Amino acid sequence: MLKRYLIERDVNGVGSMAPSELCGAARTSNDALAELAPRVQWQHSYVANDKTFCIYLAEDEDAIRAHAEKSGFPASKITEVPQVIDPTTANG
Repeated sequence: MLKRYLIERDVNGVGSMAPSELCGAARTSNDALAELAPRVQWQHSYVANDKTFCIYLAEDEDAIRAHAEKSGFPASKITEVPQVIDPTTANG
């Protein structure tokens, strides 16, 4: 069973990258993911200044570290996210 993780990556200048540069970064990430499938899946990332905050599904932290090694994008901090809440949680 895959677990959800938040990965904080320190990537200098990522917030000012052109769309074509972000496209290339996503392609590099996808290539690494293809090699590691089905152990790790990328859901989406938030880009802010010199960091990205990525949401992944993975077997374990080792799978995320393997992706970081293959892609060249650092996994500066990995946090498991066992639960998610949103405004609809209040209706529960």
